[in-house]
Amino acid sequence: MTNLARGRVALGVAALAAPRLTVKLMGMGGGADPGRDYVVRMFGAREVAVGAGYLLSDENGRRLWARLGLAVDALDVTSGLKTRKALPLWVTAGAVGIAASAVGIGAAKVASDIVR
Repeated sequence: MTNLARGRVALGVAALAAPRLTVKLMGMGGGADPGRDYVVRMFGAREVAVGAGYLLSDENGRRLWARLGLAVDALDVTSGLKTRKALPLWVTAGAVGIAASAVGIGAAKVASDIVR
């Protein structure tokens, strides 16, 4: 979970600093689009907040942040699947695959916390 949180922060910083490049590397377009860049920066801020929230919390706080991250990632999977027809298959597969992996890691952490 710590590495997932660090990855969130890194991705979030990249999206905030260079939204156009981040989207281009993800295969979701290029060129100037201020509206898209704004939404990518919002995504980046979310990732930094969820990742930093986890990293800066004590054990009890990490339980909450793990649940929040799991919810966010599950919604990302759903959103990715809903936009499948509008994006190339490889883009959808990559984005959904990454989010689904985060769901697996988050679900394992939440389940572990519940069992304790």
